[in-house]
Amino acid sequence: MSRLTISLPEPLAAILARESERRATSVSDVVRRALASYLGLTDEAPRKLPFAGLGRSGRRHTARNAEEILAREWRPNARRR
Repeated sequence: MSRLTISLPEPLAAILARESERRATSVSDVVRRALASYLGLTDEAPRKLPFAGLGRSGRRHTARNAEEILAREWRPNARRR
């Protein structure tokens, strides 16, 4: 395994420390998992968003196509409307 040193703003470092305590694991493990997830390197299926079907958009199939719409809108360099 490679060792890496990074600089974090204090608030982010505090959140990271709290998360490692909450999970009862090391800060390194939390960072490894977060980085793998961010880069799309996990085997886990994306979580479904339970609130995606709430409200009205004026379009017929927004709730049914929520995952597709979000994937399209959240991809890097997505053009926002």
